[in-house]
Amino acid sequence: MSNGNESSPMLYDVLGSATAGIISRVFTHPLDTAKARLQAPTVSGPQSSSSVGSFRGPLDAIVKTYRYEGFRALYGGFGAVIVGGTPGTVLYLAGYAYFRDSMTSFVKRWSGEKYDNSSVLSNGQEFVVHFSSGMLAETVTCIIYVPVDVVKERMQVQQAMKSSTSANVNQSAAINYQYKNSWDALQKIVKSEGLRGIYKGYGATLASFGPFSALYFVFYEKCKAISRDFIQQQNQNANEGKENTGVITDGDLPLLHLVACSSGAGALASFLTSPLDMAKLRLQVQRGKSASSLKSSGDPILGRGVQYRGMVDCLRAAYAEGGVQGLFRGAGARVLHFAPATTITMTCYEKCKSFYADAL
Repeated sequence: MSNGNESSPMLYDVLGSATAGIISRVFTHPLDTAKARLQAPTVSGPQSSSSVGSFRGPLDAIVKTYRYEGFRALYGGFGAVIVGGTPGTVLYLAGYAYFRDSMTSFVKRWSGEKYDNSSVLSNGQEFVVHFSSGMLAETVTCIIYVPVDVVKERMQVQQAMKSSTSANVNQSAAINYQYKNSWDALQKIVKSEGLRGIYKGYGATLASFGPFSALYFVFYEKCKAISRDFIQQQNQNANEGKENTGVITDGDLPLLHLVACSSGAGALASFLTSPLDMAKLRLQVQRGKSASSLKSSGDPILGRGVQYRGMVDCLRAAYAEGGVQGLFRGAGARVLHFAPATTITMTCYEKCKSFYADAL
């Protein structure tokens, strides 16, 4: 069986991943906002009825956020995601392809096999290569993703507060935000926490997204291998008695197969790593509260003084609050975000990469 991962010029990987990242973010950012608000600690106090604690699920979070805070709130942090996230997506996907191909070559040579497209790895070797490549790609990409993630989630989670200006204020009173936009958020975070402070979440982010990326690519590559074998067998049956139809590459897979592979892998990996993502988000938001509380005790990001000492402590606290269900709070929204996000991203990536290879 061929692994179907032909080495392609880096330019095609870069163009394909950039296009895929932008398209995916446009369609799935509101779901990411819902996920962030569901996972944030429960807000108490005289907040509006759109407070985090009042959300019953992903759809309810989206509806209430739009109703009380408007369309802008659903795309909180979107500027940071596009400006910083697009290069991050390029580095992530192109980096994974580079690590995968390099490690595949190394493993085959280490095993004493001649490296060519016809030789295959064992199941154990494939797992190690894809898992390690996913972790390495995430490790490098987090250099860009961590500042983007901090800004994005602070923008998403910040609570809107109605301003009472006079006795004759209508129901659509203005909403005051701590951060006006992504650039304002970045400036304020750096000013209050320092440049090093914005990378304090590197370990937590890597601990969350690292396992997700590793598991995602293990599942995704396995699903693609099964699809390639299925298509290959169909072709052989259709051309019985004729010469072999050749190797099926990732770009040759039908759109429906790519959608099934990417969505299934994204849903499973995002669900399994949801507790880690929840802990990461709470730690990042807590740092924002700690920094701003030095200036004001009325910071609207968090409504209580919970202090987590690390990811393990955060997971313990979440379990104490709601058991296993508490650990997986927001898991549904995470799956609803990552399943379509990974589907759009990876499907566009595979198809755009093939398109650019043919067009250029």
